[in-house]
Amino acid sequence: MKKILVLAEKPSVGREIARVLGCNQKGNGCFIGSQYIVTWALGHLVTLADPEAYGDRYKSWRIEDLPMLPAKMELVVIKETSKQYSAVKQLLRQTDIDELVIATDAGREGELVARWILQKAGWHKPIKRLWISSQTDKAIKEGFKNLKPGQNYENLYAAAECRAHADWYVGINVTRALTCKYNAQLSAGRVQTPTLALVVERENEIKRFAPKEYWTIQAFAQGFFLHWQDKNNGQTRLFDAHKAESLLVKLRGQSGLITDIKKEGKKELPPLAYDLTELQRDANRKYGYSAKKTSSIMQQLYEHYKIVTYPRTDSRYLTEDIVPTLPERLKAVEIGPYAKLARTILHTKIMPTKRLVDNAKVSDHHAIIPTEEYVNLAKLSQDEYRIYDLIVRRFLAVLSPAFEYEQTTVKVDIQGEIFTAKGKIVKHKGWRSAYDGRDTEVEEDEHEKEYEYEYNDKEQSLPDLKVKDKINILSVKSITGQTKPPKRYTEAALLSAMEGPGLGTPATRADIIEKLFNSFYMERRGKEIVPTSKGVQLIDLVPSELKSPELTAKWELELSEISKGREKRQNFIHGITGYAGHLVSEVIASSQTFNHDNLTRTKCPNCGKYLLQVKGKHGEMLVCQDRECGYRHGISVHSNARCPQCHKKMELRGEGEQRIFTCTCGYRERLSAFAQRREQEGTGKVNKKEVQKYMQNQKKDIPINTAFADALAKLNLKK
Repeated sequence: MKKILVLAEKPSVGREIARVLGCNQKGNGCFIGSQYIVTWALGHLVTLADPEAYGDRYKSWRIEDLPMLPAKMELVVIKETSKQYSAVKQLLRQTDIDELVIATDAGREGELVARWILQKAGWHKPIKRLWISSQTDKAIKEGFKNLKPGQNYENLYAAAECRAHADWYVGINVTRALTCKYNAQLSAGRVQTPTLALVVERENEIKRFAPKEYWTIQAFAQGFFLHWQDKNNGQTRLFDAHKAESLLVKLRGQSGLITDIKKEGKKELPPLAYDLTELQRDANRKYGYSAKKTSSIMQQLYEHYKIVTYPRTDSRYLTEDIVPTLPERLKAVEIGPYAKLARTILHTKIMPTKRLVDNAKVSDHHAIIPTEEYVNLAKLSQDEYRIYDLIVRRFLAVLSPAFEYEQTTVKVDIQGEIFTAKGKIVKHKGWRSAYDGRDTEVEEDEHEKEYEYEYNDKEQSLPDLKVKDKINILSVKSITGQTKPPKRYTEAALLSAMEGPGLGTPATRADIIEKLFNSFYMERRGKEIVPTSKGVQLIDLVPSELKSPELTAKWELELSEISKGREKRQNFIHGITGYAGHLVSEVIASSQTFNHDNLTRTKCPNCGKYLLQVKGKHGEMLVCQDRECGYRHGISVHSNARCPQCHKKMELRGEGEQRIFTCTCGYRERLSAFAQRREQEGTGKVNKKEVQKYMQNQKKDIPINTAFADALAKLNLKK
């Protein structure tokens, strides 16, 4: 009997699809049923070959061999996942399989995962496509009832492959050129370089900024505050100390006359639904989560719990076919803290507007919303709950009416000077009810209002006032301030800055940011992102065009046109290869130099060169300056152990018997004493599985010896 092979992107998704399709027999890297066989990739199983595959001369990094522009790009099996590739290849060649369903993530990169496997394995039989936006049983069943012809996605595959080829041509060539030219581990890419340039330029703006002192005049009258405004230009700040002082002399002891009262009914529309980038911004702003962490949590909520829709979307709207499912989704979230508002919305006729439902503004996937799946909140971890809570509250907000209030603006004349006061009366909470008094404000755009002074009493209550009323001014004072430089980027702000010109996609931005951290081009200081000396120097060394966000935005536009069949891939690739050659020429012609300012006096045990001290994701480490050596060794690692004095997280430094916890407050404690103290406190029971999991993650994230991992390995673990 003929069977249909289903290719998923991950084992977890493959298992769920297999269960829904009744494939209960375990096979080699697959599940087998009467009609279907379900197998999976492990992310990418196949990738573009390294330069060494195109000839022996590319095995050595030599600047005279650049640019490398192979006419035909070769695919290779990834060594680490070759076992699963062999299993998939064997299934693809079974004679009883005559049709394939691509069930990888429904997007550009998901298409590439599947198509490269099929190309490498030589599949030439019919292809169909599963295209779904959630992993619920209902969605999977309906998806298999409505499979799409594979040929509908040929253009999407072409765009995905063009993106990969472009990144290879530019990234590999410029990285080799920079590394050979300056004898340092330097890398560049079409998205990572302009992203880093944003961070470096912001740092330069801060360094160039010269603060100016200013004064504002505030009056207090019968229970409310008023603020001076320049009658000519409406400004609230004075940059002349003498003028500020003369105003105080003029105004003290005087009464005021109300010249105007303006009452306006205002409406604040609900926010748009979440796409991935907006969700990552909110999670970073509210909880300090990195974009990468939010993406990982979202995948768990999508794949394992099946309680949210496809996360890697760039749309903030729904399509019309989703509208009939809204009541069922509301019933699913009619629990716990969401029950009251979900019930209210259900009992009101849902009237979606163009602000929520707009087919024209949805590309591959609609906005992130809850699924119809019942959720047990108690089963979610704190991180999972926080992200799910953001999604549910935003979902309830977009289905709620506008926030309505009355704003009153009062103008007062005091000795010919204009003062204003503002007050707000809430008429209808509307969508703000979804946040139950929580923070609902979107983070201020850091490119705007950087230097603008705003007073924070707009929601004060005003007494019953009338035009021509005289009011007693109880006090007048000046407040001194200084203009502030632009803020450093947080991850939330950097995501916004990347989104504007189209740097990357919602699916790739988190990885780009993490890569810049892991390459030591920038580092975190609390929530702020600061470029390292290496990052600053790199931006000075790379060709100017590669730093421009406009370049990659142009490429993304062309890739979008390819995916829609409006542009030929050959034209795009021809332009990219020519551009790569041009960039290499610019690097070679440069007369600049690169200096390691983090050089230590410790020599590499492998090659004898001096090591560099860098701050990694998990702590500080020593890295060999020679790219071909690759030696790394941990100095310290961030731990979850809390300081008994100030309760901040401590670092573990040193080696052997000298391992010691240190805190920024000055507290120091040997590891052995720490373990003994925790044991005495009754909180020292370390879960063996958690420690083993931590150590495995350490090996994956930083392939070096870390003091913390060594220390944990020798602790007397409680079972």
